[in-house]
Amino acid sequence: MTQTATTPKKRSTRRPKIVINADDLDHIEALANGAMERHPELADRLLDEIGRARIVPAKKIPGNVVQMGSTVTYKDDATGQERTVTLVYPEEADIARGRISLMTPIGVALLGLAEGAAFYWDTRGNQRRTLTVTAVEAPPADGAA
Repeated sequence: MTQTATTPKKRSTRRPKIVINADDLDHIEALANGAMERHPELADRLLDEIGRARIVPAKKIPGNVVQMGSTVTYKDDATGQERTVTLVYPEEADIARGRISLMTPIGVALLGLAEGAAFYWDTRGNQRRTLTVTAVEAPPADGAA
């Protein structure tokens, strides 16, 4: 039996399942609706994510799922580089402190993902990257992120 050249496995383009905290839902929807005029693509993507998410009460969110205030470590599959950020609302964002706004492409992509989930992210330069969530630290119980 002769072996032919193997073709690389195609990565699934199915989006990973996401879970959103019911307590955050109204605020997240309001942000998406408010961004419709200024950032319609981002707003549409966030509304799409909300639409496909499983919405659960705060006490039922698994600790390994990214929610508002979670500290997340993810790896760029192309470069192997890891980065740790905290997902926050826009008014709390501070890139220098690693506080990433939900209202950014990476923020929308991270929301609701569990450890081990891989996802596609389109950079502002229209490059498609695959990132994998490697660790999630739940937000502080008092809600302060």
